Amino acid sequence: MRILLGLFFLGFVTVFLLKYLEFKHSNYKSASGNGFLKTLFDKGNYGEFLTFLKLERLKGYNKIMCNLYIPKKDGTTTEIDLLLLSETDIYVFESKNYSGWIFGDEKNRNWTQTLQNREKNRFYNPIWQNKGHINALSAFLENDHNHLYQSYIIFSERCTLKKINITSANVKVIKRNNLLKQMKNDKTKLNNLLKPDQIESIYKKLKNCCLVDDKIKKAHVEQIQVKNNR
Repeated sequence: MRILLGLFFLGFVTVFLLKYLEFKHSNYKSASGNGFLKTLFDKGNYGEFLTFLKLERLKGYNKIMCNLYIPKKDGTTTEIDLLLLSETDIYVFESKNYSGWIFGDEKNRNWTQTLQNREKNRFYNPIWQNKGHINALSAFLENDHNHLYQSYIIFSERCTLKKINITSANVKVIKRNNLLKQMKNDKTKLNNLLKPDQIESIYKKLKNCCLVDDKIKKAHVEQIQVKNNR
């Protein structure tokens, strides 16, 4: 029994150290402000981190940003999980670290998650959610060129995308393990629309929307609660 416990502990420590090294060699901490433990033990942060690692492997002139609080004209904010500024396009990511079976249609307001115990949970259409992010981002950047934006909804490898219907060409709903392959394929089909100096200019403007203080985060949470209670 002691041997088994020892092996289990050794395995746990090994995995923990590997995750720490992976985190240390990534730029995720400086981009998000999240430390290692806050990343590892928060389901949402960890899913975001795994997606961030995938994006870091892309070639070309890229800037990765996360947890952006984009101000809207009505005084509220919208939060973007992850953003990739690239020569080919501006890629906006909505991360869903869910398990179970996922059913959804781009035209429907709500999607469904079905768990192994047959429990069903409804959640707001992530395509609509990300469309709202893109609209706010476009307005903030004073850029109404919709062809510049690509919407990616990223689900965990732990789920099964059972039945997903999409009609928009600039929308992708995929599992995280297919992200790199999908993006490499998409980027080869797109022309370069942004020059490095343009990417830097956009990055500079958006940088003020990252690593915001707790006051902005609290106000954002409160506005969501008010919206959900209507």
